[in-house]
Amino acid sequence: MTLAEELRSRNFSIYGQWTGVICIVLCLALGIANIFSFDVVIIIFSVLCLISGLILIFAEVPFLLRICPTSPKFDAFIRRFTTNWMRAAMYTVMSVVQWLSLIKSATSLIAAAVFLLIAGLFYALAGLKSQEFVGSKTLGGQGLAQMIV
Repeated sequence: MTLAEELRSRNFSIYGQWTGVICIVLCLALGIANIFSFDVVIIIFSVLCLISGLILIFAEVPFLLRICPTSPKFDAFIRRFTTNWMRAAMYTVMSVVQWLSLIKSATSLIAAAVFLLIAGLFYALAGLKSQEFVGSKTLGGQGLAQMIV
């Protein structure tokens, strides 16, 4: 299945996964950009954004769990998020954490909060429509992972 076919599938978990890829880029970039502020609270939220981005890399690109040396405990943690509802909860919690950064001051971390919320909504819609979680084959879903083994 090509990327265009995946996007036409009307499966909200595919939309959530591709929005998650955007979240990875945003969380890493904005976490690094805001870590250089002179405000301790914003630095803490920046570090949390970086951690979110790193978790999302392994959650959304399952191929990386096979090639990167990680601990069995971390692998078990990431494998918890294999259903639409669990992913929706993960993205919602990450989004709320970034929204809380507004308590101190408005920074570019709000962009990460918005996209994390959108990804969470996509996964929640997939759960509401009882759609099965389908990982994108482009990102290392069933097709690519089996080719390596």
